Amino acid sequence: MSHPQPNPKSKIQNPKSPFPYPDESIDLDAIRTKPTIDPTAWVAQNAVVIGRVAIKAHASIWYNCVVRGDYQYIEVGEETNVQDGSILHVDHGCPCILGKRVSLGHNAIVHAAVVEDGALIAIGATVLSGCVIGAGALIAAGAVVLEGTQVPPHTLWAGCPAKQIKELSPAQRQRLASTYQHYVNNGAAYLAHYGREHIDALMR
Repeated sequence: MSHPQPNPKSKIQNPKSPFPYPDESIDLDAIRTKPTIDPTAWVAQNAVVIGRVAIKAHASIWYNCVVRGDYQYIEVGEETNVQDGSILHVDHGCPCILGKRVSLGHNAIVHAAVVEDGALIAIGATVLSGCVIGAGALIAAGAVVLEGTQVPPHTLWAGCPAKQIKELSPAQRQRLASTYQHYVNNGAAYLAHYGREHIDALMR
């Protein structure tokens, strides 16, 4: 899928700018862009989803989340869940990409980073700009993954700053799978109960 890229002509950067800091660029095209949300995806009524955002099939964005693609793009992969209070944002030159079947625990933050398929970012963890979280990796609750860190697949990282603790056992890998499966079902249930009128409104 192609994503709209920042347009230099859309940036406000001149001395006659109405903005308080005219030397700081603003990408108006991104702010004006409407998200694309698959018909099977669930977005909670009070989630904030704006800008260059693509939410794929059977993904779910839960209550009080912020998904703000106001410069680079954000992609939420198929069957991925972004749990209550979590934040996805971007940075100059760095999009925010969640692969398939990723789980973000409550109040997690992923800032301008890539989280590969099947990984889990646990409750309150923070993943900073330029990181790549390998497929099936687990970032423990409260961990802070420093900028540019490359996390190998199927490993457990914990601490502040986060360090590799061990490789995940088969039982731990299965727990990651059960998390995303639960949220795929939960999202379908909420979509059936509440409908998607409020979701469609985000794209108008």
